[in-house]
Amino acid sequence: MTALHQPARADGPPRPPVRVPFPVVDEVSRHCLQEEEPETVHIEVHLPGRLEQGRLRAAFAEALRRHPRILMRQAPGRWYRRRYEWELTAEPDVEVVRFTAGGRDALRGARTRALTEAPPLSLSPPIRVEVVEGAGPVAGSEATDAVGVRLRGTDDPPPGPARGTVLFLTINHTALDGPACMRVLATAAEVYGGRDNSPAAAPVRSATSPPPPEETPSHWSRPARVAPGTPEPSPGNGMLVTELPLPHRPKGAPYTVNDQLMVSTALTIAHWNREHGAHPRPLRITMPVDDRPRDATMPIGNGTRLVEVCFSVDELAQHGPDRMPALLHRTATRTRALKSLSRPQLGHGASLLTAPWAPVAVRAALTRALRSAAAPWTSTTLLSNIGRIPYPLDFGEDAGRAHAVWFSAPARMPRGLTVTTASTAGRLHLALRWSRALLSHGDGAHLRDLFEHYLHTTEVTP
Repeated sequence: MTALHQPARADGPPRPPVRVPFPVVDEVSRHCLQEEEPETVHIEVHLPGRLEQGRLRAAFAEALRRHPRILMRQAPGRWYRRRYEWELTAEPDVEVVRFTAGGRDALRGARTRALTEAPPLSLSPPIRVEVVEGAGPVAGSEATDAVGVRLRGTDDPPPGPARGTVLFLTINHTALDGPACMRVLATAAEVYGGRDNSPAAAPVRSATSPPPPEETPSHWSRPARVAPGTPEPSPGNGMLVTELPLPHRPKGAPYTVNDQLMVSTALTIAHWNREHGAHPRPLRITMPVDDRPRDATMPIGNGTRLVEVCFSVDELAQHGPDRMPALLHRTATRTRALKSLSRPQLGHGASLLTAPWAPVAVRAALTRALRSAAAPWTSTTLLSNIGRIPYPLDFGEDAGRAHAVWFSAPARMPRGLTVTTASTAGRLHLALRWSRALLSHGDGAHLRDLFEHYLHTTEVTP
């Protein structure tokens, strides 16, 4: 998507809303919506202080005006129309920001709503900001449910009244993605706090590349599925978030933290599948790649392209300390090669499906049928590494600067599990999200422990 460079308001007689055809990613997502597993992206931002309600609402209203492409709703149309269209609005249809009093179950309730209640596409904008006041420090808490939080290496919270605030941003993923919404949030923080929230410069990567691997696993082989654990009877997604130390990486290493996270994810699932008696198969992990600028010119919408990183059965079965450096180097080669490729966001097949050669109702039925038929060849899981949060997210003297930010991506079957990571204030914030048709909270906790173990093994010095 591209940003709309026109004023959100205009003088004179009212003009009909501008309409924009759905891009490929939006249309495919719209075709495959399921009520029991909403396509939401959850963003959770922890601040040390408190926010003023009126001032925050005004800041978000101004941020929406500065990024008018987010002010959109699905335009009504007949079943035989050839395209879905976004209708761009001058003002929000609903109040975006709502406040919730803190309490024992306040965070759990907000996380549950972020997974189960998608902002409607029929109202502009398709996002919701829920502010939980008096949430207090998150340190020292331990998850006991499917949307819990666990933190490592932190002290118990100090006694006294809770002052912290947590922002829950819930996004309808058919309309836009997490990085785009973070751009809008950074603008709101700047308006609210009066402080510069410009993005930090991207880290400089070494120009040298590791040698190419002797053999790259085939993208055409049928990949492993995440072995079922203990499915739950209720539909939808479960989630667990945790805070971990950033993994150590030797200075000058030819691989990145993203490569360490990719290897940790692959080894975690391979271990899980062995424990559950699954037949060994190659793993394919989907990785979003985002090339958009992070400044105020960032295009708002679904702007990432998806690539798939493959791992063979042998290289995941032989992962001792002596073999870890080689696995990290091979992974770095693969991820760099995939990032450098120029290709459509969802591949050429999706572009064909979304061409207006038939009414949207016909193409929607075909898309759902093809998705179901291709389920066995869908990648094993998705790892979305947001990386270091590029914005300070500084809300000024009273509310302060964000010290923890979590994201989570939808986890519909057939993948049934997504891993999302971000780093803030030198810590790694990990969210595991799963389909309850595949896993339970206890399964998620075990996967978290496995991930932490394998992340530590990637710190072996070459």
